[in-house]
Amino acid sequence: GMSGGIDSSVTAYMLQKDGYEVEGVYLKLHNRTDGYHERNLGYIEDVAKFLNIKYHILDLADKFTAEIYDYFVEAYLEGTTPNPCVKCNKNIKFGAMLKFAQENGANYLATGHYAKTDGKFFYEADDKTKDQSYFLSQVDKEALPFMMFPLSTYKKEDIVKFGATLSSVYKRITEKSESQEICFVETVYTDVVKKHANIDVPGLVLDEEGNVVGKHKGYAHYTIGKRRGFTVHGAHEPHFVTKLNPKDNTIIVGKKESLEVNEVAGNNLNMFIDDKEFSCSVKLRYRSVSTPCSVKIENEKAYITLEEPAFGVAAGQLAVFYDGQKVIGSAWIESTK
Repeated sequence: GMSGGIDSSVTAYMLQKDGYEVEGVYLKLHNRTDGYHERNLGYIEDVAKFLNIKYHILDLADKFTAEIYDYFVEAYLEGTTPNPCVKCNKNIKFGAMLKFAQENGANYLATGHYAKTDGKFFYEADDKTKDQSYFLSQVDKEALPFMMFPLSTYKKEDIVKFGATLSSVYKRITEKSESQEICFVETVYTDVVKKHANIDVPGLVLDEEGNVVGKHKGYAHYTIGKRRGFTVHGAHEPHFVTKLNPKDNTIIVGKKESLEVNEVAGNNLNMFIDDKEFSCSVKLRYRSVSTPCSVKIENEKAYITLEEPAFGVAAGQLAVFYDGQKVIGSAWIESTK
């Protein structure tokens, strides 16, 4: 999988050095007209010439719009917090792109992700600041035997330095700006949502008893745990968003202790183990610290009891279960208490 970035470009070089027959594939995921694809393909073409490999362009823009982009917009309008990169890894990169690779005779699909796999499980990468195991945890387990992550034991900074020494082509790639965390969000997520709905409709801020305590600029501007961008009359300490009500365009706020969560329920499970009850640690969002917990699976749902409270847990985000550095499963967060 080649994006035109340094990670995937170095990955292709490493695989070729290890004796693999390498072909690249570029995913066209947006119908952008700002030269985005042309710039990326320019880098890919240069790398392909340098390595003397062929590359393919796989146009998945319609599938991406239907399954990732539309889901992203709808989630914010429904008052939940989406994670499009998780969906994209499952449906697009290690769904449609893997199918394309297999149909074209490939034995493996390699990418520049920072993660590890042994064909049965995902594991955290050695570079914890770049680890992407969280975002891979919904990928179908049937895909794991065909996946390779050559960067799993390297630090990002070392890959950049190494890339700069390979050729002038690679050096140019190291000098360009890194892609955004969410590829179709150029600045802030609200700019994307505004293209599809008027979200700048002021509404009321309520306290947990339902009293009106202030005003806000439109519920879709807020996520659980946010503490700015709304007014609370007479407040002497910080208030945080604890709930969004899209139907009446209100948000509920409370003090930090109101964000405390001890139990989480999740749906759409993707498990790599068969146990129905187990202890592990859980990450409730990508940048959060993992929390010890016990998990019970019943009727296709995961019921997670945390050993210590978590704060700012949002419906629509992903709960990822870890046994040490090993990913043992994940579930989309449905509710908290």
